[in-house]
Amino acid sequence: MKLNSKYFEKIRIRPERPADADAHAPRCQWDGCEEAGTHRAPVGRHREGEYFRFCFQHVREYNKGYNYFSGLKDTDIARFQKEALTGHRPTWKVGSNGQARASGDFAPFRSGHAAYHKRMGDPFNLFSGAAAQAREPVKKRLRPLEAKALETLGLGAEATGADIKARYKALVKRHHPDANGGDRRSEARFRDVLQAYRLLKQAGFC
Repeated sequence: MKLNSKYFEKIRIRPERPADADAHAPRCQWDGCEEAGTHRAPVGRHREGEYFRFCFQHVREYNKGYNYFSGLKDTDIARFQKEALTGHRPTWKVGSNGQARASGDFAPFRSGHAAYHKRMGDPFNLFSGAAAQAREPVKKRLRPLEAKALETLGLGAEATGADIKARYKALVKRHHPDANGGDRRSEARFRDVLQAYRLLKQAGFC
């Protein structure tokens, strides 16, 4: 490798500035400085887009002491930073803008609402058929143990959760050992009722 190669003269981290760039640059705006103002520095708040022109030495000094929030109170600074999160555009709390109207193409209710699917906006009538089918009661297929548990409580397959709870409370009250003076038959019946209700509850019937 030749250290005096012509290619070593062309290696630069930054491109070379034109020789006449400083000659055409404005004078540094720092008081008493006669150097060329080749670097820009922001003027300040409420004058965005305007810049001072300084030389390299004075732009460094200016940037060290530059503070965009100079002269503002801490509360004003905090409010500015909060508004900057939304690009300084106005915002409203949910439901506080009375002039806003929901589009007909979207549901006017939150999806977390219990009746959301029943009152969902459907301008093209896409879901009416599915909703009608959903309203039809679905009969749950009973397993042998579940059918036996319902039979123990004296109920049929069409019994609802409220029916199961009501019958359970009535049977517990009737066959509780304290209400029957320690009758063995009543105690066995009480035990069967508890097991049947526990099984139906685990299966999701009540």
